[in-house]
Amino acid sequence: MWNKDEAKGKVEEIKGKAKQAAGDMTDDEKLQAEGEAQEVAGKVQGGFGTAKRKVGEAIEDIGESIKR
Repeated sequence: MWNKDEAKGKVEEIKGKAKQAAGDMTDDEKLQAEGEAQEVAGKVQGGFGTAKRKVGEAIEDIGESIKR
């Protein structure tokens, strides 16, 4: 299950790709660059969210092992 950071990161990636496409169609280099930056920022945020989720899952697994 995705966490908030993963979901927001994916949304930012998609918005960035849309900006890039719009920039390509209109030959707007600034819009294209903004889209690229937004896409990268989304990937970073999503990666952070994934790492956070995996750490949480590992902690839960350790807790379950201790209970047994």
